[in-house]
Amino acid sequence: MNNYIVILAAGKSKRFHNKIAKQFYIYKNKETIDHSIEKSLNSKLFKKIVVVSNNPNRLKKKKYPKLVKIIKGGKERSDSSLNALKYLKKFKPNNVLIHDAARPNFSINLLNNLIKNLKKNKAVVPYIHPKDSIKYKSQNQFINLDRNKILLTQTPQAFKFRDLYTLSLKNNKNITDEATLFINNNYKIFYIRGERKNNKITYFNDIKINKTTFGIGFDIHRLIKNKTLYLGGTKIPFHSGLQGHSDGDVILHAIIDAILGAIQKKDIGTYFPSNKNKYKNIRSPKMLKPVLEHLYKNNFSINNLDVNLICEKPKVSKYRNKIINSISNLMNLEKKKINLKGKTVEKLGLIGKEKAIACEVIISITKYDQEI
Repeated sequence: MNNYIVILAAGKSKRFHNKIAKQFYIYKNKETIDHSIEKSLNSKLFKKIVVVSNNPNRLKKKKYPKLVKIIKGGKERSDSSLNALKYLKKFKPNNVLIHDAARPNFSINLLNNLIKNLKKNKAVVPYIHPKDSIKYKSQNQFINLDRNKILLTQTPQAFKFRDLYTLSLKNNKNITDEATLFINNNYKIFYIRGERKNNKITYFNDIKINKTTFGIGFDIHRLIKNKTLYLGGTKIPFHSGLQGHSDGDVILHAIIDAILGAIQKKDIGTYFPSNKNKYKNIRSPKMLKPVLEHLYKNNFSINNLDVNLICEKPKVSKYRNKIINSISNLMNLEKKKINLKGKTVEKLGLIGKEKAIACEVIISITKYDQEI
């Protein structure tokens, strides 16, 4: 094994953010650059990992393992790359990979494929085909290009060290990747399939992660004779209904509280106080509706809903599909995202004596931010 990797992280990231370079932005719980360094370490493929930075002192404070070397970057990308190659020359490498720290989502499997294909090639470059239709403007005409013949190249890119070093010394122009050197000098490149997830971070919107939160709801009501029982917004045949200022639907009340918890908007009593006559005998679907409207208006999406209905009777298994169908219709939510479980309390307490029904709900929601 005589493989080395260079991670380029000396850019100023002017298109990303005016205060912080993308390589130092916290992405998936760590600085962007650390994803590339840690994957390179974990692959156990490299004798040396050279990180080229415009802020080497910041990286040196992290105290990486000895095989990670931090060096100062140059004015342009090609300068930074050449600095790293000059440093590596004394180790007499066979193979060198050049990678952009702005691509943190590559896999170790891709590293293995690149090195494997270097055995019979001087340069190996990963690519994907574009998803969009491509137009090319020539003077005043637009020409449709065949997507299947267009390669969007990625990094890491793998090279025989001697060839890349020689070409880099000759180059006097700024380049966007090392493959350009081989193309400009008519050197053959072997292309392999890259990875869709191996996207390059250029703008802040490229790195935004949709926020997922969770909420818990709980409700309990006494059972009283001669009242209709509503569970999940639908009538359930039973000798008693649930006592309350509203219709007492413990499932919908717990769902409402779970939603409010997930979006940090207090509780159901804040919006539907029991001391207000206008909410007397209100049906719970009417309470759920404005809460859902607020949820969807603010770009939240429900991932799943887990419901525990706690009672001795009625038997949940008998009415499970009916209740799920009702919740699905009321919330405009796919039935496969709703789970309803029945729990008893082994004849203990008010619930065990069939004098009350309780419900607890956990909800998972994700916020899809609009463009910044």
